[in-house]
Amino acid sequence: MGIPVLILGDSGSGKSTSLRNFEPSEIGIFNVASKPLPFRKKLPKVDGATYQVIERSLSNPKLKTYVIDDSQYLLAFEFFDRAKETGYNKFTDIALRFRNMIQFIITQTPPDVIVYLLHHTERTDDGHIKAKTIGRMLDEKLTVEGLFSIVLMAQTDGKEHWFLTQNDGFSPVKTPMQMFDTERIDNDLKFVDATI
Repeated sequence: MGIPVLILGDSGSGKSTSLRNFEPSEIGIFNVASKPLPFRKKLPKVDGATYQVIERSLSNPKLKTYVIDDSQYLLAFEFFDRAKETGYNKFTDIALRFRNMIQFIITQTPPDVIVYLLHHTERTDDGHIKAKTIGRMLDEKLTVEGLFSIVLMAQTDGKEHWFLTQNDGFSPVKTPMQMFDTERIDNDLKFVDATI
């Protein structure tokens, strides 16, 4: 039973930057959008990663730590690939594939494997922050954040970057009791990994 961890944040909030302290032998990155990492260190990544690539690699993991960067593009790219299709079936398919990937991580990976989903956010009409999705099925019928025991929020003031570790009433941030002593920690995913 693997451990999925959700890292939420706006573009530029430091999600990818949080990978900077890993050594190349410690992490595998599924780079869905094929974008360069925002630091000089070279970490191993699979550009253009798809559901098939991710699940095939996680079926027989060679590492203990993996990252899907940025996971919401799995939803967005499929939506754009199917943009000319009419009807709601495409939204159902898109939602099911994403949910099935999370279930695969939970049920089909070893218990010592951690998979981080770096994911963009959006704000609801009532001001709450949530994981960015496509269509209503994942929001209304599932609630993506509910599938994770650990949800961190990447934030920045333009000078410093950090992770929020506790819910502020407007975000889905959550961590197990006593996991972190403070509501705010450095955006160092290797530190989070060691803590888990």
